[in-house]
Amino acid sequence: QVRLVQSGGGLVQAGGSLRLSCAASGHTPSIDTMGWFRQAPGKEREFVSAIRWSDSTTDYAESLKGRFVISRDNAKNTVYLQMNSLKPEDTAVYYCAAMTSPLIVEVTTNYYYWGQGTQVTVSS
Repeated sequence: QVRLVQSGGGLVQAGGSLRLSCAASGHTPSIDTMGWFRQAPGKEREFVSAIRWSDSTTDYAESLKGRFVISRDNAKNTVYLQMNSLKPEDTAVYYCAAMTSPLIVEVTTNYYYWGQGTQVTVSS
């Protein structure tokens, strides 16, 4: 059993930055990969970024490379998403998730545990 608790998010003007946090507790040794996804109203949940817990390998949605950075703090069992140069189209509910098997990181259904989600709103 793994619990993911998110923090951060909020309202920011276009061009600004936010950092999201996701703290894992419970049986954290079972985590293979932690990822970030987002879902805008009326749209499907989409992949944002992921980091493999064992070797720190990172993956990003192609359109977000250079603006978003994923990182981790192993001692705190926490993953972060630093979001820079935010645009109104980044507005969405952002979710962190944990994968317990080494599967394709971009696939939503490969993640077993999910955080509660946090709203990010970018104003123009």
